Amino acid sequence: MTKYQEYLQNYDGEPMRIMEVCGTHTAAISHCGIHSILSPKIKLISGPGCPVCVTVTAYIDRLVELALTPGCVVVSFGDLLRVRGSSRSLNDAKALGGQVRMVYTPMDTLKLAAAEPDKTFIFAAVGFETTAPVYAMLLEEALRAGIQNIRLLTSLKTMPPVIDWVCANQGGIDGFLAPGHVSVITGSEIFRPLAERYSIPFVVSGFEPEQILLSLYALVKCRGMGKALNLYPSVVTPGGNHTAQQSVKKYFMPCDASWRGMGLIPGSGLCLRPEYQQFDSGSVALTEDHDANPACCCAKVLTGAIGPRQCPLFGKVCTPQSPQGACMVSTEGSCYQYYVNKRE
Repeated sequence: MTKYQEYLQNYDGEPMRIMEVCGTHTAAISHCGIHSILSPKIKLISGPGCPVCVTVTAYIDRLVELALTPGCVVVSFGDLLRVRGSSRSLNDAKALGGQVRMVYTPMDTLKLAAAEPDKTFIFAAVGFETTAPVYAMLLEEALRAGIQNIRLLTSLKTMPPVIDWVCANQGGIDGFLAPGHVSVITGSEIFRPLAERYSIPFVVSGFEPEQILLSLYALVKCRGMGKALNLYPSVVTPGGNHTAQQSVKKYFMPCDASWRGMGLIPGSGLCLRPEYQQFDSGSVALTEDHDANPACCCAKVLTGAIGPRQCPLFGKVCTPQSPQGACMVSTEGSCYQYYVNKRE
């Protein structure tokens, strides 16, 4: 047992609620059972760090509409295919004859579009700061190769504004396990203004059990302090990846964005710049968010208002085999991770 584990296990100070923002952290914590070795005084809460989970139903509805439009092909990662909009998912659209292709990287769209120039290929561009540079690269390569039948339907979101929203509206968080993958692009210093504004510590963490335990130890020790610490220095720098940042800035600009359960958050999204609007497939004004099952509590789970097991559908009507909400669909969703790892 490390000294960090021993300290966290025996902690008997003021109760602490720590939010792991990133879906990959939620998966790592759940898989390794880290939550089970912590003192009852330390409670871990999952946050809005799963890009599929925070996507509103209007966006899914638009993808379904495009998939059923003659001459259009929707291209997407696998998780998004099972997420239902207000009534249908992309898998449902495919069953009805819609054109949907699953890929493992957005760059695969280049080959698909080049092979079938008579069709328009729309990539479902969801994600945070981590994936935005890849979409910028996709557009760069399409322009370089003269491929004109590629479009994006964007649902790109940025982390600091939504964490600000959680602090201002949800409250009750004593520390944030800051997202490691996002921080590779943005840098660790992006969280300092939030830490200082709310007097809450932020710790950028890696994903190995020892790294997470060290980060949780640092958060407990820094309780009540407005500090931003980088405990993932092997890949995260204070200023982040400037090349990736410039690439994103070339094609995208900040905009307001809708988040599942949180509504429209000013300046929390990325949309195509006016000079590249020819690549957009109707991303503007996709704000409606009405789950097909009104009893689904994904919205509350994403903001830390309740835990996954407090949803009345969890493990009964809603399972990975028959998901009622996006949090049970995505492998980074908190409901999925709580279910498959039997996390309490």
